[in-house]
Amino acid sequence: MSQRKPIKKAVFPVAGLGTRFLPATKAVPKELLPIVDRPLIQYAVDEAREAGIEQIIFVTGRGKTAIEDYFDLAFELETTMDQRGKDMDVLDPTRATPGDIMSVRQQVPLGLGHAIWCARSIVGDEPFAIFLPDELMIGAPGCMKQMVDAYEEVGGNLISVLEIPEEEVSSYGVIAPGKEVSDTLTEVTGLVEKPPVAQAPSNKIISGRYILQPEVMRVLEDQEKGAGGEIQLTDAMAKMIGTQPFHAVTFAGNRYDCGNKTGFVEATLALALEREGMGAEVRAIAERLLAQ
Repeated sequence: MSQRKPIKKAVFPVAGLGTRFLPATKAVPKELLPIVDRPLIQYAVDEAREAGIEQIIFVTGRGKTAIEDYFDLAFELETTMDQRGKDMDVLDPTRATPGDIMSVRQQVPLGLGHAIWCARSIVGDEPFAIFLPDELMIGAPGCMKQMVDAYEEVGGNLISVLEIPEEEVSSYGVIAPGKEVSDTLTEVTGLVEKPPVAQAPSNKIISGRYILQPEVMRVLEDQEKGAGGEIQLTDAMAKMIGTQPFHAVTFAGNRYDCGNKTGFVEATLALALEREGMGAEVRAIAERLLAQ
């Protein structure tokens, strides 16, 4: 196996306004809305750390500084908890070593591709991961750990995919699959952003996790606007197919689309049912409500 640069950096595009969750997101970033007792962004950062990623890069916008504050030292809170003898372990995942978390502004909302391009100076000449926190991926190991393991096998560029009903593909980026390397690893021969159902090359959708080579930043530099009048990351990745290895990893786990209210409620219920100490009570509440 050839030596490959390890995946140590991850970009989190978190500049969106969260309009689907108004009025809650008028003052609170959607990435800080909690699933049970942990915000969405915490699940994604934990997944990144499990995969060996050391540097977290937030692409933020105006009004999103609370995300950085969340991973900062909360002096008043921690001092009060300590004085009262409260258990501080619950805050451990929110702590970061100085320099491990940084942010850059996306000043104009020009799409996902543009958001990733905004992190080009920090990414530099290294392969990097991308996390879309709206996509809550729950597995053991996590989605990115599965992808890093696949990267160590085949290198190049990788995206996580899931199979969905064909009639739903027009809402997502869809892959054209090629040769199957294994049960969970497939070559990618093409990518289409939000195709009409009749023109979709498969029912395998891109599901919010990526490992990309730094050359994608050069492609994004001159990327024209695509679907929705935005600079689409999918279009830039499609141009790299054929020049570098490109594979899709079928995620072994559960995915919850927390970009909409129904998916958010589903995720909250599913994770609450699995939580030790409250799962049985939540199940009883659900059964009581369904019986009404």
